Amino acid sequence: MSASAEPALPNPMIRIDNLVKSFGPKRAVDGISFAVERGEVLGFLGPNGAGKSTTMRMITGFMPPSAGKVTVGGYDVAESPLQAKRLIGYLPENAASYPDMSVHGFLNFAAELRGLGRSARKKAIGHVVELCFLESVLHQSIDTLSKGYKHRTCLAQALIHDPDVLIMDEPTDGLDPNQKHEVRNLIKRLGANKAIVFSTHILEEVDAACTRAIIIDRGRIVANGTPEELRAMSDLSGAVTLSAKGATAEDLEKLGRVESLNGAFRIYPFDKSKSSELAQAVINLVNFRGWKVEGMFSERGELDEVFRRITLPDTVKNVKAK
Repeated sequence: MSASAEPALPNPMIRIDNLVKSFGPKRAVDGISFAVERGEVLGFLGPNGAGKSTTMRMITGFMPPSAGKVTVGGYDVAESPLQAKRLIGYLPENAASYPDMSVHGFLNFAAELRGLGRSARKKAIGHVVELCFLESVLHQSIDTLSKGYKHRTCLAQALIHDPDVLIMDEPTDGLDPNQKHEVRNLIKRLGANKAIVFSTHILEEVDAACTRAIIIDRGRIVANGTPEELRAMSDLSGAVTLSAKGATAEDLEKLGRVESLNGAFRIYPFDKSKSSELAQAVINLVNFRGWKVEGMFSERGELDEVFRRITLPDTVKNVKAK
């Protein structure tokens, strides 16, 4: 899907129209537009300094835009901030907490700030403690927690009021592999009935948790689509790798562009729109020639290759092209 292709959603939970944020002469966010519906988990990707955190701060109302408009649940964040913010749970990067408070005390405080009554607070705290696996540290002071548990505690406060919209900046940053797995699964579960946006620089998280991803570079959206749509932009997508005794590059070149590997060949389709036909054409040639196949598979494409190709500085792209 192209960078400008954005589905027309009648009543999205989040709508961003031509959003701009300038810091002096620098445009950190440069006229981006997208929408997120309930039931979507949107991964927000980009290199450092691309404008991810700035965009998320504007969505939550933490930072005013220089131009453009953000609506959450139909409310303009600038004109109706209280109504919009009631719908949002926000986990900022390096989320602040109160180190002298216990986990329970902090969550109770967060729930009170959100306007929950005593019985509702008790129920909400029990729910997020279970969701974020905080039972074992519930009565510890926050300053005694590991980085992983501090992060889970801050995630729990973002969920305390069961928001319709969840905005998370690097939600797995600093977590160990097991904790990352838990958080990704939690995001995926929550995404069934919420609109979620989370920024990340870890491409495997797109496959693990996202229904859609946007890549932003230098303040502009450069790709927007499902993980499969983004992967299809990879040069590898649709290629076939073959290891077979008797196979020759000369024969395979009739089917596509051939790259010689270590004892194998990778065949790229001449026409990427017909890449689905390549594997069958290779099979037909193998059978016709009677080659003994040792290995054969179709390439899915690699997200990291797509990411690097479309976010490399122009100077680097020009050097590579020479």
